[in-house]
Amino acid sequence: MRGPSIAVLLVVLQGCSADGNAGNFGGSTGGSGGLGTGGSGVTGGAQGSGGAPGGAGAGGATSSAGGVAGNGNGGASSGGIGGVSTGGASNGGASNGGASTGGTSSSTGGASSNGGGTGTGGTSGGTGGTSGGTGGTSSGTWWKPAKNATFYWDLQNAPPDNTRNVGAYDIDGWGNDAQEVSTLHAKGIKVVCYMDAGTYEPGRPDSGDFPATLKGADVQGWPGEVWLDVRQSGPNYAKLQSIMLARFQVCQQKGFDAVEPDNIDSYENDPGFNTTAADQLAYNEWLATTVHGLGLAIFQKNDLDQVQTLEPYFDGILDEECNKYSECDALAPYTAAGKAAWDAEYTDDGETTGMFCNADVSANIAGALFNLDLDGSLFEPCPNDVGLFN
Repeated sequence: MRGPSIAVLLVVLQGCSADGNAGNFGGSTGGSGGLGTGGSGVTGGAQGSGGAPGGAGAGGATSSAGGVAGNGNGGASSGGIGGVSTGGASNGGASNGGASTGGTSSSTGGASSNGGGTGTGGTSGGTGGTSGGTGGTSSGTWWKPAKNATFYWDLQNAPPDNTRNVGAYDIDGWGNDAQEVSTLHAKGIKVVCYMDAGTYEPGRPDSGDFPATLKGADVQGWPGEVWLDVRQSGPNYAKLQSIMLARFQVCQQKGFDAVEPDNIDSYENDPGFNTTAADQLAYNEWLATTVHGLGLAIFQKNDLDQVQTLEPYFDGILDEECNKYSECDALAPYTAAGKAAWDAEYTDDGETTGMFCNADVSANIAGALFNLDLDGSLFEPCPNDVGLFN
């Protein structure tokens, strides 16, 4: 977070790419079974009765990164759009989230189909299908931002200036409503929802939901904002998951195409907790898996030191001033994978488009110049990036 601490980024991605409890949806339809992307280290499917295990999958978060075992309804085999099939958001419980809570009988969890997206595939009853899949993400139905997708970033105005000729908008998720998202969609623009996932900001609609034990040290330069405890071993990790899932559901309900979770690099700062790189990695992978479970794309923001491991879980990356800080090479795993890589440079730091656009274009990065407040008062995209690409 070099720019303003932005609580909600809605990025409207027009065609392709761009940086708890999941609800008690375990009905008789069985749902899609979430992502099957591993995570909890325990099988995420129905274990109580019937249904094949949901397969922890390779490349999951960590043994503690999945949901809270047995916390919530609608598990992997039976759980609608809620659960991530392998522990997922804290409702994809390991032990009681299967057939016995979501299916129509105690002997089956319903087929969870092929793991991706938020569809209603699968049937209730039967012998309980598998919900696996391995690795970071499945071939879900969420938006896949295109390489070289152009973007506009405004975190202060709701609504923003809707006349920008870009493929995606990244805007505040709390301040902007479903009508604004629909307006941008009508213009062929994708929309990214900005949500803070690593720090606490007073004054947000859900700020009263954060227990004191989740709040750590002050964020330097941002009065009132503090780091969150993202450690799986922390005393309120399940509560953190619940709050973040609810935030992402706000994005989903408003019709956003993607989420940009901010400040997911507390271990590189001084959060007031003994947060490790492994803690952060597990939390970031959980974020990606959970957002995908809601049928939304997700952009990596921060934590460039772990980009090689995180890239398979995310659909694009947004970086602040990669040229200013000589870190554009770190975005290469995304561009090599054909995913969107966005670079926001700031005029406040003396940057001009002439200083970075050629380098960005050569590296297949979509760059633009903003002011540090991200208030829409300055937007200078790289000339050769102008246009609608999704």
